[in-house]
Amino acid sequence: MLAAMRSYLGTEGRPNVLTRRYAARHGAEFLQAPWCNITITEAARESGNGLAVLPDGDRAYTIWHAEDGRDLGRWHEGTVQSIRRFAEPGAIVFFDWAGTNTIAKIDHVGIIEKVLDDGRIQTIEGNSGDACKRRVRSAGVIAGFWNPPYTADAPKDEVEVLVAKMPLLKVGAKGTAVKRAFYLLMSHGYGIDPGVYDDMTYTRAMGEKVAAFQKAKKLTADKEIGPLTWAALISAS
Repeated sequence: MLAAMRSYLGTEGRPNVLTRRYAARHGAEFLQAPWCNITITEAARESGNGLAVLPDGDRAYTIWHAEDGRDLGRWHEGTVQSIRRFAEPGAIVFFDWAGTNTIAKIDHVGIIEKVLDDGRIQTIEGNSGDACKRRVRSAGVIAGFWNPPYTADAPKDEVEVLVAKMPLLKVGAKGTAVKRAFYLLMSHGYGIDPGVYDDMTYTRAMGEKVAAFQKAKKLTADKEIGPLTWAALISAS
């Protein structure tokens, strides 16, 4: 689940690849809809975790998704004490910008990537400023969270599942897979300026960053993004 969420980092605007997938199943109105919960839904489906994360099916509406966790008896309020005691990587976390712990007032959703020692959390969130980004959040804006019942029945290696779907990229390639790699490189500290370079074109400058990343990961520095490089990009830093 986390590998799928990391692979979406840098997705922005709407419609995008996530809203298009969701709209293909549920209607064109979702092409331009707020897409924070759509991101969670698509990551769950792509990584084989639909049963754990989506017990009542696809979700685009955050309040209903929070209620799913509550109905399973897995809901925890967003207090520092609760976060320290119960929050785990992979938890679905819900936000209320007004600072309540009330499900009916939830505004936004993401996934917990790390629980920090000071009671804050590091998240990955779709539709954060109309982009998929990492954030650090404090209890003051966390309404609550729930830990999906991930099991051994999910794919043993989620990264392997994702990598199998990714194309081989070389300098000169274009498209959404290049954009995914562009922002994954950036998340590892090997980015180039999207204000200067087209994020959907595999430029020579991007190739140099890929080679540097490959050297750091002890991979062959051939500037080609194949299975091993994709796996390193999608995995945590």
